[in-house]
Amino acid sequence: MTGLLANALLASLFILALSMALALIRLFLGPSAQDRVLALDYLYILGMLMMLVLGIRYASDTYFEGALLIALFGFVGSFALAKFLLRGEVIE
Repeated sequence: MTGLLANALLASLFILALSMALALIRLFLGPSAQDRVLALDYLYILGMLMMLVLGIRYASDTYFEGALLIALFGFVGSFALAKFLLRGEVIE
């Protein structure tokens, strides 16, 4: 791995960690439930991106499989939360 790529990966990990901290602040201080759901969606997307960057950094397929699982469970969770906020129940 070249020095430029290593530095770019470290910078992107730092930026992703910073944006995760800001999303956590929005999750805890959000004025409405919709804001908190959007912050939670943003957190799982950032977690997935962080796993992808780590997979590139360490050249491991395990990180990519973990990112795929995070994306799958995040989508299902977002769908369930949206349905709950819309109707008040998840299973009809």
